[in-house]
Amino acid sequence: MPEPLTIYSTQWCGYCHRLMKQLDREGVSYSVVDIEQEPAAAEYVQSVNGGNMTVPTVVFPDGSALTNPSLAQVKSRLAPAVGTGTT
Repeated sequence: MPEPLTIYSTQWCGYCHRLMKQLDREGVSYSVVDIEQEPAAAEYVQSVNGGNMTVPTVVFPDGSALTNPSLAQVKSRLAPAVGTGTT
């Protein structure tokens, strides 16, 4: 099953590490892409952040993205996708 979130990050990003620790504590799964190791990922981050390489950039299953979101913002964005039971 694919990860519900992709977090674009760097090794040195304190905000990224904080968000990932919070997501771990809440049991939210994610994959991490280091934009310093993957040039295409850096280009993507720039494309969704007005030319800036701002991390963390979080991409949701629907393709939408948030830059430097809080845990509450991430959980709120995921909530409609989890257990809605609507068809």
